[in-house]
Order: sequence, then structure tokens, then C-alpha cells
Amino acid sequence: MLPISSSYLGFTVSAIFNFQSLLTVILLFVCTCAYIRSLAPSLLDRNKTGLLGLFWKCVRIGERKSPYVAMCCIVMAFSILFIQ
Repeated sequence: MLPISSSYLGFTVSAIFNFQSLLTVILLFVCTCAYIRSLAPSLLDRNKTGLLGLFWKCVRIGERKSPYVAMCCIVMAFSILFIQ
């Protein structure tokens, strides 16, 4: 299992260049944004444009596509636990 940043032949491999780690980070980001909105809705709903609009878009993905996001979480957990 590769952590977020690991050494491979003297080079540092970050989550950007490791596809599975990148997918894990994106999935956790979407789930975290949706959870934060459930606790404080006004915090993420007031910024719909710009850089902070990325959080609002992730909230919408997490809410509207929640069965698919949940399925991706299960597949990712299975992959991390049993395949690596």
C-alpha cells in the first residue's frame, strides 16, 4: 500500500501521480464537503463561484450522486484492504 507520499527509486511519488491515491483523495474530498454541509449548510452555500465554489460543487456531487459515491467508497475500501 502506497501512502500519500512515498519514495520510489529516489523519487517522491505524490497522490497526483498515483491514480488510485488521486481517486481516494477526490472521493474523500467529496464526502467531507457533503458532511460539512450537513452540519453547517450556510458555510458552503454562500460561495458558489471562484475557488471556494469548488467546495459547493463537491457538495452537489455528494448529495445528488450519493448512491454512486457510496458505491465508489465501498469499492475503494475493498480495493485498499484486499487488493493492495
